[in-house]
Amino acid sequence: MNRPPAFAGSFYPRHPVELRRLIGRLTDPDLPKVKALAAVAPHAGYVYSGAVAGAVYSSVEIPGTCLILAPAHRPIRPRFAVMAEGFWETPLGAVPVENELAVALQDRCPLVEDDPSAHAEEHSLEVQIPFLQTFRPDVAIVPVNVSYRVTPDDLEALGKAAAEAIRTTGKDVLLVASTDMSHYVSASEARRKDFPALDRIRALDPRGLLEIVRKEDVSMCGVLPTAAVLFAAKALEAEKAELVRYAHSGEVTGDDREVVAYAGLVIT
Repeated sequence: MNRPPAFAGSFYPRHPVELRRLIGRLTDPDLPKVKALAAVAPHAGYVYSGAVAGAVYSSVEIPGTCLILAPAHRPIRPRFAVMAEGFWETPLGAVPVENELAVALQDRCPLVEDDPSAHAEEHSLEVQIPFLQTFRPDVAIVPVNVSYRVTPDDLEALGKAAAEAIRTTGKDVLLVASTDMSHYVSASEARRKDFPALDRIRALDPRGLLEIVRKEDVSMCGVLPTAAVLFAAKALEAEKAELVRYAHSGEVTGDDREVVAYAGLVIT
């Protein structure tokens, strides 16, 4: 089963030459790269959030497999929907799904269901893949779409299952959480709301992140997958999380009155 590039031509260029040229402007292949357990990267159109995503992917080693957790912007049936086999197509080529890790994740977390249809109309995971292909052309992925219906305990179960699946399969894996930060507020308000949430990520505190996003009404669309990745990273004995870059759409449009904000972090 192949998942076609549903958002090529809208969120990022459809033509491979144009896409490679744009990613080349958004990334720096000469930057020193760290061996990371996880990364947090945004998922808006490349013209807005691509520089932040590019900074993240320029700063980490991309291993052979990436386990990507992304938010469902539309209702999906499972709480966690994986696509366990097949390929994800982008203008840069087809990326295989790492079936062994996907099955291991399902075996360890009954909430994870194989449901490719949940991914069909979701952009938040797709837009990560061309960056991964650029730095690791032979990369394989395990794509997981996270429903808004999940609880903190569900997220902890998923994160611990992911860590156990990674250990059991022995694969070199980068966890990726796909999220944007505050939506449709002023740039100053976005910063005021976002940085306490970013502090919880840097503290490797998934429950604290969920609580502050709820308490302060931070419109961080990928808080749930980010929390799950934090649970997984902690189970894998992560030591620190660092903010690579923070930006907002007003830096592109010139209008700071109503922006969407983006953050990129690396967890080691």
